[in-house]
Amino acid sequence: MDANQQPRTSILMLPWLAHGHVSPFLELAKKLADNNFDIYLCSTPVNLKPVRESLANQNKTYSIQLVDLHLPNDFPELPPHYHTTKYLPPGLMNILKAALDGAKPAFAEILKILKPSLLIYDFIHPWAPAEAENHNIKSVLFLTGRAGFLAYLVFYSRNDPTVQYPFPALDFPEIERQKMAQFMHMCTANGLTDVERLSECAARSTKMVLIKTLREIEAQHIDFLSGLLGKEMVPVGPLVQEPTNKDNGSVVVEWLNKKHPSPVVYASFGTEYFLSVEEMEEIDYGLELSGVDFVWVVRFHGDDFRAKLSIDEVLPEGFLKRVGERGMVVDGWVPQAKILQHPSTRGFLSHCGWSSTLEGMINGVPIIAMPMHLDQPINARLVVEVGVGIEVPRVDGKFKREELTRVIEEVVKQEQGKEVRMKATELSRKLEERGNMDINFAVDKLVQLLNE
Repeated sequence: MDANQQPRTSILMLPWLAHGHVSPFLELAKKLADNNFDIYLCSTPVNLKPVRESLANQNKTYSIQLVDLHLPNDFPELPPHYHTTKYLPPGLMNILKAALDGAKPAFAEILKILKPSLLIYDFIHPWAPAEAENHNIKSVLFLTGRAGFLAYLVFYSRNDPTVQYPFPALDFPEIERQKMAQFMHMCTANGLTDVERLSECAARSTKMVLIKTLREIEAQHIDFLSGLLGKEMVPVGPLVQEPTNKDNGSVVVEWLNKKHPSPVVYASFGTEYFLSVEEMEEIDYGLELSGVDFVWVVRFHGDDFRAKLSIDEVLPEGFLKRVGERGMVVDGWVPQAKILQHPSTRGFLSHCGWSSTLEGMINGVPIIAMPMHLDQPINARLVVEVGVGIEVPRVDGKFKREELTRVIEEVVKQEQGKEVRMKATELSRKLEERGNMDINFAVDKLVQLLNE
C-alpha cells in the first residue's frame, strides 16, 4: 500500500548519541517524511545543533521536528557538551550510556506528550521500546551498522563451540577475536554489554528490524542476522547524505574544480576516530610519496594537546611546503558527499566506517582501505570481496608509508588497478538503478504494520 494514500502519521525517532548514528537516522527521517510521515527526531541539544543547521541548508523542506532529550544532572563528569560521543574522552563512554539510560523518565514524558504512532529506536536503549509499549505505541529497531559485523558480534557472543561461523573469509584470527571480545566486554553500562542491548532491542522490535544496507552486497549476511535475532530484516538502502546548498561554496570543492581532470585522492577517517601521531605521520608521507593530488582531512580530539596546535605544527616538518599545490589539508568539517561526487575524486582513503564505505560505493569511488578498529576490518574485507577497493596491508601490525604509497598508486594510476576502477563504476551504476526500491519496500512494511 502506498504511504502517500494514507493520512499523515507521526513517527518518533531515537538514535544513539553518536554522529554515525544520528546521521543515518536523519537520512531515514527525510525518506520517511517524503512518504507522508511526520517525523520527530529526538536527541540531546548538542547533537541536534548540527542537525538543525543541516536541515536549514537542505534544498527542500521536510516535515521533521527536533525534540530535545535532556540527560539527568546526576553525572557531573558529563557537562552538556559531552552529551554526545563527539570529542568524548574514551573513559566516559560507558558513563554516557548510563546517563542516557537515566533519561528514561524524560523520554517517557516525550512519548506521553507527542503520542506518536510509531517509535523507531537504536540498539543501545532497550528501555525505549519497553516504554513505548507502556503507552501502546508500536516500535521498530533501526540498525545503522553493517549486517555482517552485527551478525559476527551476535554469533560469537553466544559462545557455542558446536556451531561454526559460516563466513570464514570475514573471520578474525583468534587473537583479534579475543581482542574484540575483550572490547565488547568493556562496553558495559548498567550491567549490559552492547551485544546484550542489541539482542534485547531486537527482541522488543515489532515483527521486523530496519537496517542500513543493501541485499546486492550483503544478502547472505542479512539472512544470517535475521536468523540470529529471530526477526525479519528490512534493508532501507545506503541512506547516503545528499549535498546541501552550503556545500556549493566550499573551498575544497573550488580546489577540486581547479584540479579537474587530474585525479585526486580524498583521505578521511571519520568524525570519531583520532589518529595517533605515528599513524598520521605514515599517512602524510604515504600521500606525499604517491605523487597523487589529495585532500587530507585531519581531526584532533577535543581534549588532545594537538587541538591547540595549527595544522602545520602536527604535520611532518616541511610537509606543506613540499606538497605545495598538490595537496589540501583541512582541519574540521568538509562536504564529504560533494567531494565524493566530484569527477576529480578517483580514490577514497578511508577507515571503512560503514557510512563512508557505502558513500564510496554509491559514488563509484575506488576505496583505499585502512581499517582501524571495530567493524572497519570486516567492512574493508567487503570492499575487497566485491572488488571496489584494495586494503593497505599492515606490517608487524602497523600501517607503513611504503605500502600506502603502493596501494594509492595502484588504485589511482596503474594498469593493475583498472579492474578495481571499473568495478567501482559498475557497482555505482547498479546501486543507482536500484534507486529507492529498498526504502519504498520498507515504507510499505511500516504502513502495513501500522494498519494492523
